[in-house]
Amino acid sequence: MRVFHLSAECYPVAKVGGLADVVGALPKYQVGAGLRAAVAMPYYDRKFTREHEFDIVFQGLTLLGARRLYFEILKERNNTLGFELFLVKIPGLIDRTEVYCYPDETEQFIAYQIAFLDWINWSGQTPDIIHCHDHHSGLVPFLLQHSNAYKRLGKVPVVFTIHNGQYHGAFSWEKLHYLPEIDLTKTGLLDWAGGLNPLAAAVKCCAQYTTVSPSYLHELTINSNGLEYLFYIERHKGTGILNGIDTDVWNPAADSMIASKYTAARLAQGKQKNKEALCSKFQLSSTLPLVAFIGRLVHEKGADMLGDAFEQSLKMHNGRLNILVLGAGDKDSEEALTQLKVKYPEHYAVFIGYDEALAHLIYAGADFLLMPSRVEPCGLNQLYSLRYGTMPVVRSTGGLKDTVKDFGEEGGYGIRFEKVAVEDICYSIDRAMVVYENMPQLQKLRKIMMALDFSWDRSAKEYINLYERIISVS
Repeated sequence: MRVFHLSAECYPVAKVGGLADVVGALPKYQVGAGLRAAVAMPYYDRKFTREHEFDIVFQGLTLLGARRLYFEILKERNNTLGFELFLVKIPGLIDRTEVYCYPDETEQFIAYQIAFLDWINWSGQTPDIIHCHDHHSGLVPFLLQHSNAYKRLGKVPVVFTIHNGQYHGAFSWEKLHYLPEIDLTKTGLLDWAGGLNPLAAAVKCCAQYTTVSPSYLHELTINSNGLEYLFYIERHKGTGILNGIDTDVWNPAADSMIASKYTAARLAQGKQKNKEALCSKFQLSSTLPLVAFIGRLVHEKGADMLGDAFEQSLKMHNGRLNILVLGAGDKDSEEALTQLKVKYPEHYAVFIGYDEALAHLIYAGADFLLMPSRVEPCGLNQLYSLRYGTMPVVRSTGGLKDTVKDFGEEGGYGIRFEKVAVEDICYSIDRAMVVYENMPQLQKLRKIMMALDFSWDRSAKEYINLYERIISVS
């Protein structure tokens, strides 16, 4: 079975969030299960592309409205990632350093999708499945079905995965002319709320859409930034498949980014050595419980509450608690979290930005990982923390609800809270302190965490079963 994954991100080529981790792992596990899976993504001038060898496998000209564009398809020569990696390069448009936030982002992603379709069309390829991820590739199912340019590929089914339904990629109808020739009687499929909405178009036109956790499938009908009714009426096409993690990359027994490798048999010693290395790096005491936050400092992650919650907890547990933050995003949140360092220099530390190696060390060295998300379609951080024996402290939403069971329940191993509120965060940190004071219990819970299976093997099989069902009826 030939499957192309289309995504704006793929770890380790270019990563902004969890989308990259998923697209960097799922195809590898699908290849291991016998599929011929590949990723086709935009080209970025980044470390990975500079350090690896690529062959130009296709060159062509395409149109973005009246603008004539030369494009290349580059293939990574050695299949370093465990699957075929193709990059769509358009000089002056898709050859930049960053993934997002350019003023012509709409043009970038439209051109990326058109160039990909032109390549597989003109090169005579006919994939069994095209698997699109988020709005950056959301126009593909519509174009396959309703553009004369791709009539040959019209019956290729598309699976569309929604990693975050808050972002739609919508733009005005003034840019409709960027698309290749389409059936203008079908433009209603592109429309939502008076604009051209790639996420909505994908949901309407794909064979099946998936969400990255079962709970998030339902939550989209309640909170999807204006698409709630669409997800309600199209719910028969939806399937919730929980993300996995790449257990080769996230493995405390083999992780070269942490200070001391460890297994469940050496859990106490391994955690302590990593905690000592981490605390030394930030001048914190390694004898105190350490609560960490890793993530984007944005509203949906609850970042606006962190400053107040951390200050209240540090005051309440005067001298008995350490807190560490790794993240970047909203400037007000960054400022509030940075100022806490001045007030609590011996018990609080913050790193504004993102550092992959530091993230690994935090998962290995922290005692608790806080995720107070308002929206969390799946969440991968809690899965990484479980893999490293670090107790997740999470709000009960989306994939967090599906993967973290409160230690107060039978068989539980984490901490969950219900409300998006500073008080709930502080209360959950209080509960974490109680758990920490009973170290034998915490060590038992850590072993339960490390024994959980959230690998991609299970999830990859679910996607393959979905592909086979779609193909059998198409």
